[in-house]
Amino acid sequence: MLSALAAEIGPAWIWILAGLVLMGAELAAPGVFLVWLGLAALLTGFLSAGLPLPWQAQVLIFAGLAVVSVALASRLTRKPLSPLNRADRGLIGRDCVLAEPIVDGEGRLRLDDTLWRVSGPDLPAGTRVRVTGMSGTILRVDPARPAGEGA
Repeated sequence: MLSALAAEIGPAWIWILAGLVLMGAELAAPGVFLVWLGLAALLTGFLSAGLPLPWQAQVLIFAGLAVVSVALASRLTRKPLSPLNRADRGLIGRDCVLAEPIVDGEGRLRLDDTLWRVSGPDLPAGTRVRVTGMSGTILRVDPARPAGEGA
């Protein structure tokens, strides 16, 4: 029955219908993935309507278009992290005072309402330090220069 229907309407319409079904399925299962596969199927249908292509070529064209469209979509929809979710954006360059000494390269400091683990040269508690970097959740610090000293 399906093969008779496929023979009657032609392969181009099969691809176009498959594309529309995939795009419609995106409404039921949103994720912006099926839309791109549906677009690849639609394009394959339009190509096969204009060019007499064997089914093997149509499948290869669909596969290639699907890979390209999904890769393009992932590149277009990739969003940079918001600065609100990037602690290092607001911490690097800040001066603060060590809450605990840095011993064997590890210590702690309080910044705002958070106690941070730090790494840096051994320094006593109460030393003024500058945050110079971040590795995971550990801040890298160096002794801060006095206010009058230049960079």
